[in-house]
Amino acid sequence: MGRKTLINVTLGTILMTAGFGAAWAVASDPPPDGETSSVAVRLYLTEGSLPTDDLNAAAWNSIQPSEFKLAPQVHWPDRIQEVTVKSVKVRGMHNGRDLAVMLEYDDPSEDVADAAALEFMVGDQKAHFAHGQGMLQVEGGPVNIWYWKKENGKATDMSAKGFKTLRAQERQDVSATGAWQDGTWRVVFSRPLQTGDEADVQITPGEWRNVAFAFWDGQLVDGVEKEKGSQKAVSSWWYIRAEPQPDNSIYGYVVLGIAIAAGFEFFLVRKIRKGNQA
Repeated sequence: MGRKTLINVTLGTILMTAGFGAAWAVASDPPPDGETSSVAVRLYLTEGSLPTDDLNAAAWNSIQPSEFKLAPQVHWPDRIQEVTVKSVKVRGMHNGRDLAVMLEYDDPSEDVADAAALEFMVGDQKAHFAHGQGMLQVEGGPVNIWYWKKENGKATDMSAKGFKTLRAQERQDVSATGAWQDGTWRVVFSRPLQTGDEADVQITPGEWRNVAFAFWDGQLVDGVEKEKGSQKAVSSWWYIRAEPQPDNSIYGYVVLGIAIAAGFEFFLVRKIRKGNQA
C-alpha cells in the first residue's frame, strides 16, 4: 500500500470514527434551540399540495437549507477513500398529511447510475447509520431507507437491520423525482407522514426523528461505475422534525381576558351610576 493511500485510509477511518461517536451523541438528545439549522432538517408547515414534481418551485427556493458534510463509507468492504459528493443541502416541507424532502448536491456529471438515499431509525431503538449494523456491543435497530436512482427515476422503500440485510419492502410508500442541471442534482422524496407500516419511519409533527444521507456517483471510469454498493458518500445521524400546527389556545385566553375586562367594566359603570342616582 502506497504512502498516499495509507494516509487516505487512516484519515477516512478517523473521520468516520469521529462521525460514529458523534452519531450516538447526536441521536440521544434533540438539538439545542437556535442550532437546528446546522444539525437538523426542518419540515416547514405549508398549505395545499406539495411541489414534488417542480424542483425549481418558488416554495423550495424560499426555504433556508441545512447543510451536512459527507465522507466515504469505511465500515464495510469494498471501501473507497475519496467520494464525489462532499456535502448535501436539505430542505423540507409538509402539509399535515404528506411530506417532501429535497436533497441538493454537487456532481460534475449526470450519469445513469447516480443515486441518493435517506435513512431513518424506526421506532425508539438506536441504530448505527450503516444500515443499522450492531457495533461496539450495541445490538442496533431497524432502519428505513428511501433510495432513488437516475436509471429508473423512481424511489424504492427499503428496510435493513445490519449489513447484508437490505431489502425492498413489499409495500412501497415513497416517491421521488430528480433533475440535474449545471453540475447540481436536486432530488425530491415524498411520502405520507404516517403510513401505518411498522417497517416505516412514522413522522409525527412536533417530534424529533433521526435521519442520515448517502450518495453514489455513477460515472463510468474505465468502464466501471466510480461508486456502487458500499462504495458511497455517507453522513452520520442527524435530526428531522415536522413543524406542528400552531397553538391557537392563547387566542382563547385573550378572548376570555377581554370578556372578563368588559364584564368588570360593565359592573363598575353600573355601580357608579347607582351611586350618582343615590
